[in-house]
Amino acid sequence: MPMKSRSPLRVVTIGGGTGSFTLLRGFKDYFSQLTAIVNMADDGGSTGQLRDELGVLPPGDVRQCLVALSEAPELRELFNYRFSEGSLRGQSFGNLFLSAAEKVSGDFEQAISLASKVLRLRGQVVPVTTTNATLRLSWPDGETVDGEFQIGHLDFQGRAHPEISLQPGAMLTANAARAIADAQLVVINPGNLYGSLAPALLVDGMRAALESTGATVVYVCNLVTKPGQTDAFKAHDFAAEIERFIGSPVLDYLLYNTEVPVPELLATYTHAGELLVEADHAALDSAHYQAIGLPLIADKPVKSGGADAIAHVRSLIRHDATAVAGQLLKLV
Repeated sequence: MPMKSRSPLRVVTIGGGTGSFTLLRGFKDYFSQLTAIVNMADDGGSTGQLRDELGVLPPGDVRQCLVALSEAPELRELFNYRFSEGSLRGQSFGNLFLSAAEKVSGDFEQAISLASKVLRLRGQVVPVTTTNATLRLSWPDGETVDGEFQIGHLDFQGRAHPEISLQPGAMLTANAARAIADAQLVVINPGNLYGSLAPALLVDGMRAALESTGATVVYVCNLVTKPGQTDAFKAHDFAAEIERFIGSPVLDYLLYNTEVPVPELLATYTHAGELLVEADHAALDSAHYQAIGLPLIADKPVKSGGADAIAHVRSLIRHDATAVAGQLLKLV
């Protein structure tokens, strides 16, 4: 159950997409000073269409975080509404609102501020960068793949640890840097490792911000592997990639799931090839961070809307935000 009074801890989350949405929706009942720093490389589905056609910054992940922190149920539903027919089929109202507000103001952060007022936010949402950048994956043989959506769903064909970059190089926003500096707790959310978390962590300035903050830094590990990318990954492998993106061993804690649902329920939760992330206890015991295992799977899988053009590739398994928040409160 949510706390009767929320903790005054200054909490910053870093990530994008449904991983951030899931935790933020629960965190707002536990923390009174909450800032969501959001990945800005999304180019899939309706967000990609808006970037291509209007030249705007990607609104999709920002919209999800705004909706998660909103205190207005009817407006949350409105911002998440997706048109199911006509030329706007697949577009969400919230994405259109943010893009229109950016066009009018000429400033994406002002667009977020306007949406925050409309949605009566409990907390704040901050873009990790306002550079209009494209995510790039590179292999040692010179092969490259551009685009967050393509990279997030690419089959690595047995290869590992690709080089990930933003083209052009992107700078951490002043608001994001300030939030990390002032934080008492920084939470790196679960999410698509190469398509969602990497672009949020490798912006110029992120390493320095995380190295200099006095906050406790926690990574909430993914629940399942990604077919073709992280098939054999254990919990410490995910943490190692997170720190590789950042370029520094900044983690203080790793939270990982220990719950194993019955096979029938797991089949409902997961797509083909997704397997529960396991723990190598010897590797975790020797890590510089403290690893904590606990049951973290939410009771019910999420359902995607029929008008969502990329619903078929979205993972349905979700973290229990209440369990994560409860553990975080014990750490600080």
